[in-house]
Amino acid sequence: MTTFASGTTASGSHNDALARDALTVLQPGFTGTTAPDWLLRHLGEGLASVALFGRNVATAGQLSALTAQLRAEREDVLVAIDEEGGDVTRLEVRTGSSFPGNHALGAVDDVELTEHVARELGRRLAECGANFNWAPSADVNSNPGNPVIGVRSFGAAPDLVARHTAAYVTGLQAAGVAACTKHFPGHGDTAVDSHHALPRIDVDTDVLHERDLAPFRAAIAAGTKAVMSAHILVPALEPELPATLSRRVLTDLLRGELGYDGLIVTDAVEMKAIADTYGIERGSVLAVAAGADAICVGGGLADEETVRRLRDALVAAVRSGDLPEERLADAAERVRALARWTASAAAAAARTPADPEVGLRAARRALRVTVAETFTPLTRPPYVAALAPVANIAVGTETPWGVAAELGRLLPGTETGSFSGPDAGQAALEAAAGRRVVAVVRDEHRHPWMAAALDTLIAARPDTVVVEMGVPQAPSRGSLHIATHGAARVCGRAAAEVIAGEAVATEVIAGE
Repeated sequence: MTTFASGTTASGSHNDALARDALTVLQPGFTGTTAPDWLLRHLGEGLASVALFGRNVATAGQLSALTAQLRAEREDVLVAIDEEGGDVTRLEVRTGSSFPGNHALGAVDDVELTEHVARELGRRLAECGANFNWAPSADVNSNPGNPVIGVRSFGAAPDLVARHTAAYVTGLQAAGVAACTKHFPGHGDTAVDSHHALPRIDVDTDVLHERDLAPFRAAIAAGTKAVMSAHILVPALEPELPATLSRRVLTDLLRGELGYDGLIVTDAVEMKAIADTYGIERGSVLAVAAGADAICVGGGLADEETVRRLRDALVAAVRSGDLPEERLADAAERVRALARWTASAAAAAARTPADPEVGLRAARRALRVTVAETFTPLTRPPYVAALAPVANIAVGTETPWGVAAELGRLLPGTETGSFSGPDAGQAALEAAAGRRVVAVVRDEHRHPWMAAALDTLIAARPDTVVVEMGVPQAPSRGSLHIATHGAARVCGRAAAEVIAGEAVATEVIAGE
């Protein structure tokens, strides 16, 4: 076992110290469900963090064995994971999450419930050996057309997002898992996904402070151990550089004005907003120089060559004078400080009582149901028509969504199909072949073809049930309309219970 607590080697070599610090600030991913030899070797050379994604998770037992393998090489390793619950899940990437996401929790607006959900999620992460969660999303979803945040946000009201962000941080860290509040300074008012290009937010500083920064102030007050930067251009703060690369944003604003003293980690540097404009090597150097302490990489680039390239780029930047040596050393020490906190907080996870049903309870409370006078609960297996948009990259394509599986348990014989495009409505009608239709949508308001498909379905079959599993901006329609505020597995189960008459929703609105 090798444990490092400082930035120098036994020999005191300056070059070795630089290389060690450069490795320490990286958070790389890898492929496979066991740790590759190169990753273990780099842990012995100073690497302090490892990033896990859905590709690394098969079962809870396998994940526990993987994290134990990592800790056998470095006892205080930070094991980071992108486990928001809701639509973005890695622990349950192939089944769907046991927890509703932020939008559902915001719809309930019970901060005690949010804290309990986050604590149980943290307990499960800690049980599997993960101690650093890239959550919660503190973005205020002020742009309903936002293609990447949506249900990952608690909502569109800054005060609501702020209080639930603080509750989430408190709950997660009570279970011994470091929270990483994201995406600073706020990704909610964007119309572009930074996985694809560089988004731009054109509002003045008063709006930013009153709207976008409010949840981050709440997270800092709650003691969030980490903050993740966004790859967005905010000209009111920085006219040229995206926030991840801006000293004005990371050092002057986040550290100086907001008084934050914890770890700053970048969003993944291989995202096109950085990779296609600056390149990952230069982008990483600029980020650390701007005030970032850790570089997330590995969602798309997950190999030893990437780690070497970034390590060498950081070392070369110090030697050329482009990156002050003390800035790199400070960043590395902040990583080690967080590692020490997670080691000391690990006992909290063992003391956290399990509450396996809290996610389902939350999902049931999040339902908003509009019932027409003609609606009767389904007693025969329906046809579930999933009107499926292109998957959000943050969510991925591996995670199932919808209500078909859950309805199938309650109404055996339920069948389903996926439809998209201008002929989706007619195709779904033909596939249903006279059966009752349950139409499942995500963000109808963002997809004209989806709205047209519902027009076709409801005109032909007024008894159609509509389940909106995205942000519910479009008017309610159908004989029964259920807004779940997210597409997690438990959201699907809660909706299926109402459709089949197995449960009564907590909030029912009479239809016209």
